[in-house]
Amino acid sequence: MSQLGYDGKVAIITGAGGGLGRQHALLMASRGALIVVNDLGGSVDGTGASTMAAEKVVDEIKALGGEAVADTNSVATPEGGEAIVQTAIDTFGRVDIVVNNAGILRDKAFHNMEPDLLNPVLDVHLKGAFYVTKPAFVKMREQGYGRIISTSSAAGVFGNFGQTNYGAAKMGLVGFTRVLAVEGARNNIKANAIAPLALTRMTENIMGGLADKLDPGLVSPLVAFLAHEDCPVSGQTFSVGGGRVAHVFIGETQGYFNSNLTLEDVQANWGTITDQKGYAVPNNLGEETAMFLPFFK
Repeated sequence: MSQLGYDGKVAIITGAGGGLGRQHALLMASRGALIVVNDLGGSVDGTGASTMAAEKVVDEIKALGGEAVADTNSVATPEGGEAIVQTAIDTFGRVDIVVNNAGILRDKAFHNMEPDLLNPVLDVHLKGAFYVTKPAFVKMREQGYGRIISTSSAAGVFGNFGQTNYGAAKMGLVGFTRVLAVEGARNNIKANAIAPLALTRMTENIMGGLADKLDPGLVSPLVAFLAHEDCPVSGQTFSVGGGRVAHVFIGETQGYFNSNLTLEDVQANWGTITDQKGYAVPNNLGEETAMFLPFFK
């Protein structure tokens, strides 16, 4: 089996000053990618800033014979996103890969969730992906090539106590990814998402006995594959952690139909509505809409 490489393709990795992002950067750089190591250098809750985190990873990459540049702009503003992409253009002349990895935590039970806990999380995770990916997507369309990987979470896909802000942002990235896949298809732009399980600064207090099994470096092979030109899929989400990789998909049952549907019909046929036998997995809105058509003949 031949070794996969990147032939000088340029990758922007946000939040790459530590944890998962650092591992992604080191792996792709070792295979020939030119890396923009973006990291604001703040704390887990998003406060503070420092150039040291990004610069340290750049030094690591260069010491291993790779090429990288540090960037400390915030993903949480349109101006910051534009500046991050401009760093790639100014340094390497193009951008081929975006890995939306930057994140913060401000957990609280929903009845105690306040705007100061909600808004920064949405700004970094969800809006940050928009702000960085948008200017990169424009460049990718022009060159007819791009790979976008966004970091979702099981907290969004499956739910987790105390993380309505985080979960909403992370599930939002699944929708973001699905639409990017549709819009990018004709320009050879592929977008996918991951839901990682790994020991990082953000998770070190909740992993318990699993901690020693969840090396963040075991997430990066999937990210690197999704970032590669040979990636065969787009619009998909994958669970990854501890060496396990699995496809997470959104399915739809065959459902129940009555052209004169009533409230009581819904109650009486709930078992049919929720019967998962013979489910379908639509890839886009058109395919999901087509599931209605047999009932309308």
